[in-house]
Amino acid sequence: MARHADPAAPMPAPAPDSRAAAAPASAPVLLGALALWLLATLGLRPLLLPDEGRYAEVARAMWHGDWLVPTLNGLPFFHKPPLFYWLDIAALQLLGVHEFAGRFGSAVGAWLMGAALFLAMRRWHGARTAALALGVLATTPFFFVGSQYANHDMLVGGLITAAVLAMARAVDEPPRVDLRWLVAGWLLCAFAVLAKGLIGIVLPALVIGPWLLAQGRWRQVLGLLHPLGLLVFAVVGLPWFIVMQQRYPGFFDYFVMEQHFRRFAQSTFNNVHGPWFFLAVLPLATLPWSAWTPVALKRAWADRSPTTLLYAWWVVAIVGFFSIPSSKLVGYALPALAPWCALLALAVAAGTGRAWRVVMGVAALACVAIVGFAAWKAPQSNQALAQVLRTAMQPADRVVMVDEYFYDVPFYARLARPVVIAADWADPEIPRRDNWRKEVFDAARFDPPLARQLLRPLTELDRMACGTSATWFIVSAGHADRVSGLPGASRAFADKRTELWRVPGRVCP
Repeated sequence: MARHADPAAPMPAPAPDSRAAAAPASAPVLLGALALWLLATLGLRPLLLPDEGRYAEVARAMWHGDWLVPTLNGLPFFHKPPLFYWLDIAALQLLGVHEFAGRFGSAVGAWLMGAALFLAMRRWHGARTAALALGVLATTPFFFVGSQYANHDMLVGGLITAAVLAMARAVDEPPRVDLRWLVAGWLLCAFAVLAKGLIGIVLPALVIGPWLLAQGRWRQVLGLLHPLGLLVFAVVGLPWFIVMQQRYPGFFDYFVMEQHFRRFAQSTFNNVHGPWFFLAVLPLATLPWSAWTPVALKRAWADRSPTTLLYAWWVVAIVGFFSIPSSKLVGYALPALAPWCALLALAVAAGTGRAWRVVMGVAALACVAIVGFAAWKAPQSNQALAQVLRTAMQPADRVVMVDEYFYDVPFYARLARPVVIAADWADPEIPRRDNWRKEVFDAARFDPPLARQLLRPLTELDRMACGTSATWFIVSAGHADRVSGLPGASRAFADKRTELWRVPGRVCP
């Protein structure tokens, strides 16, 4: 017979578990092991393009320049807020320019997701189940690969997870609202907004609010709006946005209206998929653990306790929200990963067999194998070209990228100045296509004088080599004819993707 939750009842206390007696002492060990698991392979492979090259270089440029303003090739780049870059800057300070530092923000988000899930489930389900849930999450390929990939999705996913669980902890003794946990939840929401924008507050509200209202706990919903929590959110989360709007009057329209509302509503962006996308992605990305999905769904339907309802609604809310827009990326589902793994772990823990031990070992090996394969293939990496450029160029030399922006070259070559990008910038299709040209074109609006120096037409390639210093041209393989005919041009590097040409300085009329 199904057991229905009493809306006024507190969260269930964990069942007695003799195996969990030493769990409090083991929590630092488990969470320390999680950190080692995430960090051990973080710097073993080159940056992938475009995302990793883009975001790692933005962090490096901020480190050497203005820590408040993200820049792409010297131009203000407001696709995302700065928290990911700030975390990477901290790692750059300690380690220098290294892939480890470029991915550090993702690893922090992953660790936070795992720690928050473990601590919440230890309170609500017992230490053994919490440890099992942490193991399921840590060995899920979606989680591990996300922790090893330099973009903003894992960081905001970890912060949203921690925010939701902090707020759930604040209300798990109805009708009381624990102010300490509530303030922690609002603080985490502020960090989530600084990580990726408005979803940092929208998604936690979408999870916690309806979950409480469905149980008739409307007084606690109102209690979540405590002035102290709102104040903490405003003090931490809003100043950066206010400063950017003061410096760049078009910031609000671009960041909020275009990057949030228009991107959500329009179908002109990349990666267009149907509503089915995340329904397929989430089970596939969480293999082999998603094999327990039928058991997990059956158990959740039979249980329907407040915590089980929280996990189930959490997954539905996140997947449903991101299924609405046409543009969909796999990483958008990361805020739903922790509750999904919680449901799977509860199903695993309820079983009597030990097959999960073998599955966990196989899953861990699969995670490392995926990262190893990526390191071996290193698709599109320009690390070798950049190392040649770094060794051969002189401080006064210029770099010109021809009809392409090679995101990782400035990072690996340690370039001190932005490069010139030669392309057909008058093409009216640029603002309509979601690619590197649009990114640079959008950034140009925030600093037009600098953009006129850096974004040059292809017809001026010959003039770009004028001066007393050498000019280095980077061009895609197969298009070297654009620069090979320049006076004195010599090829310094070539592979299947790119070529590097040096043109000596000369006096031009």
